Amino acid sequence: MRHSRHTAPKVNAGSMADIAFLLLIFFLVTTTISADKGINRKLPEICPPGVDCNTPIKERNILRISINGNDELFVENNIVLIKELKQVVKAFLDNNADKTCDYCKGLNDPDSSDDPAKAVISLENDKQTSYKMYIAAQDILSLAYYELREAYAINVLKKTSQDLSENDLKKIKKAYPFILSEAETR
Repeated sequence: MRHSRHTAPKVNAGSMADIAFLLLIFFLVTTTISADKGINRKLPEICPPGVDCNTPIKERNILRISINGNDELFVENNIVLIKELKQVVKAFLDNNADKTCDYCKGLNDPDSSDDPAKAVISLENDKQTSYKMYIAAQDILSLAYYELREAYAINVLKKTSQDLSENDLKKIKKAYPFILSEAETR
């Protein structure tokens, strides 16, 4: 009997592992992974030691900011553009209605906050609010505080941000404490 000359060619599988490894390296090197944006903020204690957290807050010392499901921004039930929010927040914080703040440059509006240390920003958002709009509002609030603190460093402490000591930073944070209340959604 004769054997058939047509036999299936053999494939050298020894280099398959090398090819798979090279493809894996190629995709790992060429793939970009987008970084999620987030909020870099230290959360405050629920109630710091030595502070009475049951003290009522005057209504005029609360600035109510809300973002609805259509990403519309409201300040005290009035619609506001995102680019206007920083000035509204700065005017509220620096108001000095009770005239006890010697470094404040506000309008002394009796219907607005008494003092930056007593001012509370209340931020409320809807369940349908986009993450992008929420982060934009948070960024604007942080920027408003940053600008007021920078002005305090220059005008009161007579220093630039590079020249501030640890004690200076504590004074600035005491002058303009970042008091933000994240209200529950309705």
